[in-house]
Amino acid sequence: MGRFDVMTSNENRWLNTRRTSGDDYDASYVRRAAAGENVHGEVDFIQGFNPQSVLDAGCGTGRVARELARRGIEVCGVDIDPGMLGTAQQKAPDLDWRLGDLAMIDAGRRFDLAVMAGNVMIFVTPGTETVVIANMARHLNAGGYLIAGFQLQPAGLSIEHYDELAAEAGLSLVERWSTWDREAYVAGGSYAVSVHQKPAEG
Repeated sequence: MGRFDVMTSNENRWLNTRRTSGDDYDASYVRRAAAGENVHGEVDFIQGFNPQSVLDAGCGTGRVARELARRGIEVCGVDIDPGMLGTAQQKAPDLDWRLGDLAMIDAGRRFDLAVMAGNVMIFVTPGTETVVIANMARHLNAGGYLIAGFQLQPAGLSIEHYDELAAEAGLSLVERWSTWDREAYVAGGSYAVSVHQKPAEG
């Protein structure tokens, strides 16, 4: 059964800007899937790295985590929003769900891959970007991957700064795309999916 580790921040951007419930948020993806759209591009991308275990950091309603589990991948979902996480737990009560700030959460184990989909990096508590990435790196097995997709806004987190923070955490860039469907990344674009890797031991 999933459990909630309560560690949150009242300065978090997502908590201060969310205007929809977890159920309504999830319902939009259900409608898109029913219309024939592939709403699992992130999972298709992740599966290409053949992980046995995934930390879904900023999991929201658990859309990505639930699909990963359906495909046989062990997953732990973490989110700061109890409303979103409540929807996740209701839809998949047997998965491992944790309520907490990504800067502070300790899952008590390591993973082959950590993913921050859905613009997670631009919604973290201001000033915690460095420790969020460092904490994600600590949760990776040797040789593990950190994958993040987020919008690139003029006044927001730049891809150059993100790379610097990842390097400070001991991670190296191995791939970058403009979409989860692996469209080529073009400098100056509005979105990036970045894959950084933790060094292999030995």
